[in-house]
Amino acid sequence: MLRVGIAGIGFMGWIHWLAYQKIEGVQVVAICDQNRVRLSGDWRGIQGNFGPPGEQVDLSNVDAYDNLESLCRADLDVVDICLPPNLHVPAIGLAARQGKHVFCEKPLSLSTSACDLAVQACDRAGRMLMVGHVLPFFPEFAAALEIIESGEFGKPLGGYFKRVISDPGWLPDFYDPEKIGGPLFDLHVHDAHFIRLIAGQPIRVFSSGRCRGSVVKFCHSVFQFDDPDIAMAASSGVIDQAGRPFTHGFEIHLERATIHFEYASLNSGDELMPLKIISSDGVVRRIPLANVGPLSAFCDEIAEMVACVRTGKPSRILSGHLARDAVKICEAESKSVLTRQPVEID
Repeated sequence: MLRVGIAGIGFMGWIHWLAYQKIEGVQVVAICDQNRVRLSGDWRGIQGNFGPPGEQVDLSNVDAYDNLESLCRADLDVVDICLPPNLHVPAIGLAARQGKHVFCEKPLSLSTSACDLAVQACDRAGRMLMVGHVLPFFPEFAAALEIIESGEFGKPLGGYFKRVISDPGWLPDFYDPEKIGGPLFDLHVHDAHFIRLIAGQPIRVFSSGRCRGSVVKFCHSVFQFDDPDIAMAASSGVIDQAGRPFTHGFEIHLERATIHFEYASLNSGDELMPLKIISSDGVVRRIPLANVGPLSAFCDEIAEMVACVRTGKPSRILSGHLARDAVKICEAESKSVLTRQPVEID
């Protein structure tokens, strides 16, 4: 049985807890939080923009710690870090030094240099660093990735990604560049990671957008790659109209097909353009997907993490190096918006 300790019992800690209950061969045996109410098992104050609200949780067989040092010294195989992004790297270093594998929520950190420290800490300790970039496990993105990697329709030629939310007023530190980093690092990093996964690391980006203080609030980005045939773009950020809390989607161009999907959550009801392949012969084919719940992608993500620890085989999707590259992309986009100049991504 794989033994896991969760550091940070907020919304993502709660989502991870629920996912662990559905995965065989793994058990949460410890938690860590500075909130005494949550250490007692009262998680009813937790809520987010998807999934069930927090509940009263039975912690009778779970060790509860109020400091990370004690958690990392416990008899664990993995420390699951669900702390704010600015606390990720110190926590990763501490867990690695105590001989624990690390599963960390995205983003890995808020700067490339900090990400490098996290990767190096786990490399030195001989421990796995896996980062919870869950997007490739969502059904539409997982199916698109499978189609791309099959090679059936040729190589990627680019495309367009969109990820937009209304203002998250429930997150007081959302626009703090030292704590959460705003929409690029909290929201768009999902698509930066997926772009990196399917097309490699861009060599240059030009972004145009608007800011809240020194933090990008919304931007459009155009990416350039070593391969001149790849034309990739993305839009992401926050709008001030609460009637559309969330929307995301993509149009991915392959040599012999286009893959398309879009979803929007509206106060008037959800709207969906289901996943489809538009092939070179003009045929439009919808891709059937399983009817899954809001936690299924997190269950699949954690199941992959568990398999990696058991087999010793790293995950390409959860790779710390890949997560570092996604942060580097966001860092370059932010610089491009602020300077109004293209930025090289080395």
